[in-house]
Amino acid sequence: MHDELKIKPGMRVGVIGLGVTGRAMVRYCLGLGAELFVSDNRSAEQLVADEAELLENSRLQWEAGGHTLEFLQQADMVVASPGIPQDHNVILGLTRLGIPVVGELAVAAPSLSMKVVAVTGTNGKTTVTALIGEILAQAGINVFVGGNIGTPLVQYLHEGGNAEVMVLELSSFQLLMAGTFAPQVAVLLNITPDHIDRHGSLEEYAAAKMRVFANQKAADTAIINGDDPLCVQLADKITSNCLKFGTSGDQKQYAAQIKGNEIWLLGAENKECYDLAGTVLANKIGAQNAAAAILAVKSLGLTHDQIMAGLRSFTPAPHRLQQVTEHRGVLYVDDSKATNTGAAIAALEQLSGKAVLIAGGREKGEDYSMLKAAIRDKAKDVVLIGEAAEKMKTSFNGAVPLHMATTMADAVRKATQLAKAGDTVLLSPACASFDMFNSYGHRGQVFSEEVLRLVAEQSAGKMHDGGENDAN
Repeated sequence: MHDELKIKPGMRVGVIGLGVTGRAMVRYCLGLGAELFVSDNRSAEQLVADEAELLENSRLQWEAGGHTLEFLQQADMVVASPGIPQDHNVILGLTRLGIPVVGELAVAAPSLSMKVVAVTGTNGKTTVTALIGEILAQAGINVFVGGNIGTPLVQYLHEGGNAEVMVLELSSFQLLMAGTFAPQVAVLLNITPDHIDRHGSLEEYAAAKMRVFANQKAADTAIINGDDPLCVQLADKITSNCLKFGTSGDQKQYAAQIKGNEIWLLGAENKECYDLAGTVLANKIGAQNAAAAILAVKSLGLTHDQIMAGLRSFTPAPHRLQQVTEHRGVLYVDDSKATNTGAAIAALEQLSGKAVLIAGGREKGEDYSMLKAAIRDKAKDVVLIGEAAEKMKTSFNGAVPLHMATTMADAVRKATQLAKAGDTVLLSPACASFDMFNSYGHRGQVFSEEVLRLVAEQSAGKMHDGGENDAN
């Protein structure tokens, strides 16, 4: 472990970005006796108005209106927000000066004495992280669930958290600056194109994801998706104990086999079966998520009964294939968390009938033509919104009828008019939300509100059936 990254009294620590995690980082470092150099994009007036109490600390200096090398080079080490690109000129300048630029994981690593489970992947990581946490909690284990979701890790440590196990959802950006962070259990769910605008290529994005295994010891556990070609291709680089899950029945290669809604653990003298019937995980994607979670908690010593109790009690977080309502035989589903093509494809594949898909938003450099086959197979119409609408229109041309909408209310109304009994109106955008909304949660909330408003109008007879399709 690199001792120079451990926060000590008198150490000079720079913090770039005073968001939720940045504020937690400042308090954590101050609590360990460090001197702080805080750099933020907000104007001086706004920063003081927002963060006055924190900025008044005598061991803290700050700059506003952007990040400068002149200010940050005073630090022995700089902690950057995951939102700061690694090719930012200040990051490059600090690196040239030999000043370590790290993320939250690298700073926290020296203080992690408990077992750590790290979950990454393009899609499903929030669900699997929460599922592992739920199984452990139901087994009576003191667990902290965080990372890329919920409470910042350093905030939990600063407040004296004493979890027996930490379950952390990790993004590719966090892993790029993870330093010596080494989880005892690391899970890679899948790799499909995402954040290519930041990483530059799929290869670089995949390399960032693979860093979750980089510092593991031989006795640690690596869990990967054996049905994902890129994960399998990269598996040879893993030096820890690698377990695969998937639909293959090859006992020499797989530790967990998915058979419909059953998960079979292989290789043991007595094979174990986990039946997902009656749980929210009883579907294609749910079974994949469950298989990964079962392997993770099994490696921590949980029993079959303990694991089944957690599987049965689990409820997924909002905006992940969440049913809003059913009206006149049409199911309305909020999958606003689907911010990339892989997530949207996965959502479409789970549907039993046909979908009227609402897609679009702020693009992240993806190839939307990857969605075309799934749309042709599972959708009857697509309603497009947001900045990516025109690019998607070109990519989806010829698959199904395409319809343009200007707002979420417009999109929901058009989708409702197009849907018939047995169909699903599915919001699965395959894009970020920031062109029209504050977050994917805000986008999902607006979708749900518009759906319930239209259902109320229909029930009151205010909205006639049918209408113009506005096909393009």
